[in-house]
Amino acid sequence: MCRAWVTPATGSTASPAKAPSEARGAPASLCSMDWKLELVFVPVSDVDRAKDFYVNKVGFNADYDERPMDGIRFVQLTPPGSGCSIAIGEGLNDAPPGTAPSLQLVVSDINAAHDQLKANGVDVSDVDIQDWGHFVYFADPDGNKWAVQYLPNRPNG
Repeated sequence: MCRAWVTPATGSTASPAKAPSEARGAPASLCSMDWKLELVFVPVSDVDRAKDFYVNKVGFNADYDERPMDGIRFVQLTPPGSGCSIAIGEGLNDAPPGTAPSLQLVVSDINAAHDQLKANGVDVSDVDIQDWGHFVYFADPDGNKWAVQYLPNRPNG
């Protein structure tokens, strides 16, 4: 559902209460195409240590590890089955290590996720069962915080 439409000529937005046809200047395709989150930057102090943690302890796939120029290293890591990746590296961002906003993963079996993390040496919380979902929490070596959630009543799985 598209909630606001940008008018290209002015950069202003039309009211979400108005239909797309009433949003003067907004291309019809703006709200009809998928907008998918692709990459979230996670600031770390030691790229090799973080890559090892995410790949060998958490189970992410290592998609890229490139040095396109001096002072730049780009590492893209993707959770299994996810369409969104994280990026760690050098020279990519000025955010201090450990300051990523709270990040969340979704799994179909919270107990299996907990057991896998624990078996791989991750300091993971016990399963926290709430009415709206079940969660475990962990942090990477720099203190970037993660929640792993299982939502039993989530629409579409």
